[in-house]
Amino acid sequence: MRALSQVKPALLFLLLVCTSATASPLADSVLRASPVDAIVAQYPAMMSQGVREGLMQSGRVEPFVANAISSIVSSSFSVAEIRAQVVDGLDQGLSDQQLDSVLAWYETPLARKITQEEIAASRPATWEKVEAAAADLQDKYAGSERAKLFDRFDRAARATESAVDTTVAVQLGLASAMAAFNGSKGPSFEQLQQKIESQRGMLRGMVSQQVYGGYLYTYQDLSTSELKDYIEFLESDAGSAFTRVVTNSIQRSITDPVESVGSQLVRFFNPG
Repeated sequence: MRALSQVKPALLFLLLVCTSATASPLADSVLRASPVDAIVAQYPAMMSQGVREGLMQSGRVEPFVANAISSIVSSSFSVAEIRAQVVDGLDQGLSDQQLDSVLAWYETPLARKITQEEIAASRPATWEKVEAAAADLQDKYAGSERAKLFDRFDRAARATESAVDTTVAVQLGLASAMAAFNGSKGPSFEQLQQKIESQRGMLRGMVSQQVYGGYLYTYQDLSTSELKDYIEFLESDAGSAFTRVVTNSIQRSITDPVESVGSQLVRFFNPG
């Protein structure tokens, strides 16, 4: 699937964050200690870029049309709303004790170091570096303990699962654009959606390799011991609950606007 080229390895790190302007004091403290502001803020641009690249690769629209559509897509995803959904999930899904544990982790020197690495890897300017380094890093760490730790990390961080969900969201956004552009001449959004959802198994196999490359790149400056400590946090009661709530909340917040994207694009292509 050509559109998979839009899915960047660093997207997996978008799942490790949370925030809200109306958060409870404790949730707000967790927010401020986490990398959320620098990462979740990337979502509208990421979704917009993915749809634009897919349209351009299709060869069926002019660049100015692709740019206009990508602008509509970007405006449909609100960082504030994403943050609000995540913090609401944290307020409802974690106890104060669990939030305290997460906050205590993020205030440690190791967590601050990891936060900086994750933010750096999430920047669009870094995505090409992550992809370019993937093959060499996989050769470098082949058979190593770091490589063997990936499965634990992947399960604990829900990394591949979240990356697949993000890939599907980008594909659904692209499907909305193509359905609106084609009108009655092509498959409907519902038909495209069904096809995309049926390909989750295939997507998982392809995305998991990108996630692995992102893992090796982002944490390459951590010692094996530090990486183990991080994984142990993710596997802990508080860390596991935090990751589960954040990934579920973010997934809902980026999937829900897809329908509104389609309706806005229909008006764009049929202004009368």
